[in-house]
Amino acid sequence: MKIFSADQIYQADKSTIKKEGITSDELMERAATQLFDWMHSRLRGTQVTVQLFCGIGNNGGDGLVLARKLNEHGYSIKVHVVNYSDKRSDDFLLNLERLKDGKVWPNFINEESDLPDISPNDIVVDAIFGIGLNRSPDEWVGNLINHINASQAFTLSVDVPSGLPLDRVPWEPSFVVRASYVLTFQLPKLVFFLPQTGVYVNQWEMLDIGLDRDYLNRTQTHFELIGRPEVLPLYRPRLKFSHKGTYGHSLIVGGSYGKIGAVQLACNSCLTVGSGLVTAFLPKCGYDAMQTAVPEVMVLTGSRDRNISGIEVPFEPTVVGIGIGIGQDDDTVSAFGAFLKRMGTPMVIDADGLNILSHKPDMLKDVPEMSVLTPHPKELERLIGKWSSDFEKLEKAKTFAAKYNVVIVIKGAHTITIYNGKGYVNTTGNPGMATAGSGDVLMGMITGLMAQGYSSVDAAIFGVYLHGLAGDLGVSTTGYEALRASTIIDHIGKAYAELFRQPEMEQNENG
Repeated sequence: MKIFSADQIYQADKSTIKKEGITSDELMERAATQLFDWMHSRLRGTQVTVQLFCGIGNNGGDGLVLARKLNEHGYSIKVHVVNYSDKRSDDFLLNLERLKDGKVWPNFINEESDLPDISPNDIVVDAIFGIGLNRSPDEWVGNLINHINASQAFTLSVDVPSGLPLDRVPWEPSFVVRASYVLTFQLPKLVFFLPQTGVYVNQWEMLDIGLDRDYLNRTQTHFELIGRPEVLPLYRPRLKFSHKGTYGHSLIVGGSYGKIGAVQLACNSCLTVGSGLVTAFLPKCGYDAMQTAVPEVMVLTGSRDRNISGIEVPFEPTVVGIGIGIGQDDDTVSAFGAFLKRMGTPMVIDADGLNILSHKPDMLKDVPEMSVLTPHPKELERLIGKWSSDFEKLEKAKTFAAKYNVVIVIKGAHTITIYNGKGYVNTTGNPGMATAGSGDVLMGMITGLMAQGYSSVDAAIFGVYLHGLAGDLGVSTTGYEALRASTIIDHIGKAYAELFRQPEMEQNENG
């Protein structure tokens, strides 16, 4: 699903109005009707006061239409117009008069006004600012937003939380509505998925307001939201007359004294995701542990007992996963550099492999093209340098990926895969996956998918989604705190099966 910028959303509105021959007011009525239907289906018969805070632009116009419909259906409402400017949109003014025609008289709030009382039992509708916000709210509006946040009332934001711009972090973090729920029109917004801005969005849902499908389909975007519909076409079905050689030979290189478990996890997940063959290369101290823990994996060792000092393998792997638990001893760094120089095979590089590259940036030129780098935030910072915001982070990651022709997987609550100037935002996963070894599992999964013939980009996108889905299935039985990396591996098979589950059919079969 595409993630549109604010300008592209405005163009979608204009295209819809022109194509359908409707007015902007009619499109506003359509959007607000969706808001009302959502609320009415959940509140019908409930005795509750709905307090609507409406700005003086089109987002406020949406709020006024919603207020009119709530009033027409007998809800107890209080309407507050947040009078932050002398300029008012035409559709706001039109719907203000319609609301007054229904004998609803809004309370106009300005800089001198007292803050309205809000009960924790009320529902607050936030329609102060929309997606066009291009400056920090005035201090008095920020104080009103703080008042809403402190009320403990359920707060429903229209399209985006007020005070949250679409293309940057907030000017003043405290001047943003912390929404209990966001009803966003037609399309997801990138700010919902970034650490610095997603904190203002507890839950969100899209409302289809019928924007021009042709425009949406033909418009290219810089980001895409990855869910089940986007992942299913990537899946490569298995052939009846295939064999283990058909699905590639993965080489997992890593481990040092005390960190052999990382290689075990990566090899296990690599096999479980479908790699035909897996060989581990590790120091001698890991031989017995690996042969015992994962008997399906072939094992090669270097000459040293506690760390890797040279990497020699008697076969040409389909793909290499390298860096987990490998350490940064001088001879290990040298071995890693020499291995990069002679291997043209795409790699999946993680953990200390990334840290070595950040300390020895001259090695980056030897990283095979179309390799996949899987950093967590600190590893990414060491690679691309510090950033001032999540938006700058994404731009710097795009520049880095283009310079070295690699795929970057930025791990986090919504892991984002970067390649060729585009970001793919993942939708699976949960806080329970913030646990030791989870990244090792992901590295093994992406390696195993590449071994089977998935392109580097598809393997990263699919691997991240499948990894998160396995974690979601696992956490349903363990809870967040008890989820372990090995539990994620145990649920990879179930995650594959979940891709092809047909809920509608199951529901019909169950009556």
